[in-house]
Amino acid sequence: MAEGARRIVGATYGLATSGIAGTAGGSADKPVGTICIGLATDSAVEAYRFNFPFGNRLMKKKIFAIAALDVLRHKLQSW
Repeated sequence: MAEGARRIVGATYGLATSGIAGTAGGSADKPVGTICIGLATDSAVEAYRFNFPFGNRLMKKKIFAIAALDVLRHKLQSW
């Protein structure tokens, strides 16, 4: 998803998220609060996985967005 987003808009970076924010739908392997973040550049695609087991659905969605932007921030600082 991140690579597709980067390519379609012609951006330097592509960022994508997928996760389980709801009160249901999790599993032992992917519990509620799990987020996967993809970050694509012209030379690599990186994947990250985090779990935020606290808060309601809306709070998790906000935390997921902050986590994704934080991954991008760290990448930009190391650039």
